[in-house]
Amino acid sequence: MVYISPEFTLYNAPPNHSVILPTQVNKFLKKLNTEYSKLNEGHENLAKPLVSLDLVDSPFATYPQYSYESLRKGIINCFSCHGQSTYVKGNKVECRLCGAKESLDAAVLRGVQELKMLFPEMKITTNLVFEWCGGIVSKKMIARILKENFQAIGYGQWTYYK
Repeated sequence: MVYISPEFTLYNAPPNHSVILPTQVNKFLKKLNTEYSKLNEGHENLAKPLVSLDLVDSPFATYPQYSYESLRKGIINCFSCHGQSTYVKGNKVECRLCGAKESLDAAVLRGVQELKMLFPEMKITTNLVFEWCGGIVSKKMIARILKENFQAIGYGQWTYYK
């Protein structure tokens, strides 16, 4: 038996049982990878039904329908506790729930990563990031952050970042 949950604890386990605890998984996998074994017909017979059960399309690959317009804008989620109670104080974003503090630069970059993940077809522009961040960071600051962290394509109002 292999227990993979890091929160699992097995008390009074008999030492002669084949039990692999979460802290032993990496060592066990390394040991398996270093041991030489010859495959035989029994291995193939075991593999065939397993391969036939392989799902081509995962049932978990369906995503909820959403649009840019329907989503709430702003630097809302805390990077630490993921709570939705953040506010800007000076050049930091602070969480009312856990007290975590994050620089505005880091928060804007998180917003850009969200945009890229949710809307990979959209071009990242200063105006788009300004709107996505809820207008709490100036366009000038957003332009600086984008220039420092991404490659600028184009010029002037047609500039976008990769």
